[in-house]
Parts: sequence; C-alpha cells; structure tokens
Amino acid sequence: MTNRSLGVRRAALLASSVALLGLLAGCGDGDDTASAPPSESGTAAPATTATPSDPGPGSGVPTDAASASRTPSAPPSPAGGTRCHTFELSASVGRNNPGAGQENFPVVLTNRSSRTCTLHGYPGTAFVDASGRQLGPDPQRSATEPETVKLAPGQSAWAGLSFANPEVSGAGTATPAALLVTPPDEEDPLKVPWKSGEVPVSGNESSVRLIPFSPGTGA
Repeated sequence: MTNRSLGVRRAALLASSVALLGLLAGCGDGDDTASAPPSESGTAAPATTATPSDPGPGSGVPTDAASASRTPSAPPSPAGGTRCHTFELSASVGRNNPGAGQENFPVVLTNRSSRTCTLHGYPGTAFVDASGRQLGPDPQRSATEPETVKLAPGQSAWAGLSFANPEVSGAGTATPAALLVTPPDEEDPLKVPWKSGEVPVSGNESSVRLIPFSPGTGA
C-alpha cells in the first residue's frame, strides 16, 4: 500500500514538472524582437557632420558667427589704381640746362585733375615731324632707380631728357615739329610743340637719354 502511494505521488510530481516546462516554453513569441531594447518615440536623428567651412546642425556655432570668422576677400581696386592717366595731365618742356657738350631738358607732367595721382618710372618720348613721323631712334633709359611721385592737383613731376650737342658729336640732325610724351603705363601721348632747334637723329651719337620722374618742374 505504501509503495503504491509513493509511485502515484512521483508520477504526479513528474507530470507537474513537465507541465511547468511547457508553460515556460510557451511564454516566447518565436522571434528575436523580445530581446531587443524598446525604442522611444521622439529620438533625434543623427547630427549632420560639420566641416570647418560649413558647420552643420548641432555644431553649436551660429551661422552668422561662422561667416564672420572667415577671412573676407579684399574689395576690388578701381581700374588703374592711383596712377595718373593721360587725360588728367598736361605736358611741357622746360628750359634747356646745357653742360659738358650735353643738352638737358626737363619733360614736365602736371596734374590738372581734381584727384591725387601717381607717376612711376619714365615717360615715353619721341621727336616727330609735322606729319607725325618719328625722327631718330627710340630713347635710352638710365639705370637710375625710379621712385613713385605723388601729385596732388596742380603739382608737377619732371623727367630728364638729354642728348649730345650735334655740333660737338657730329651726328646727323633734324628739326622736330613736336615731342610726343606718353605718361608711364599709358598708351595715349601728349603733344608738345618743340621750339629748341635741331636734335640728333642719325649717327653713333644720336641717342636720346631719359632719367625717371622726380617731384617738381626741374627748373
């Protein structure tokens, strides 16, 4: 009797254990979503990557501050800068200052505009006849270092023009009608009547030499 009772109790316990295991196994839904952490509504999207030239959202740098930190480009300078232009100038030839067989003339440019402008370097010069044909070779420039000359309205600068006296050098001569003077870096010349007689135009001693502009009239 006792043995039968123990057998029945063990069978009942075994059946209970099997039923419990089946109940535990039935708690899952058959996929892996149960193990994933739950998502929350309202989660922000990942911030856009920021670059030094274009900070993106979430960078913490206001757009206007980022723009202000960039190096601004320099404003374009006016055409020609401060250079004196031909139409702003008048030209003249000063009095001859001869010496040691040389004829020396100051070629003067005067600022007749209402602004301050500058001259740097040498004028272009050419002796011409009445028809505008050039007489003699192109002038030679000295090795003197040019300076920038600032001309307020009404102020002048002069460049030296010199050549050997033809009576001394024996060069071939001609009498020009005018001297064409072109300001530095300009293309249009100013025409100055030539009233100082013959100039050398041929031969070994026919060179005309120039020195760069200096302040004043050279008088």
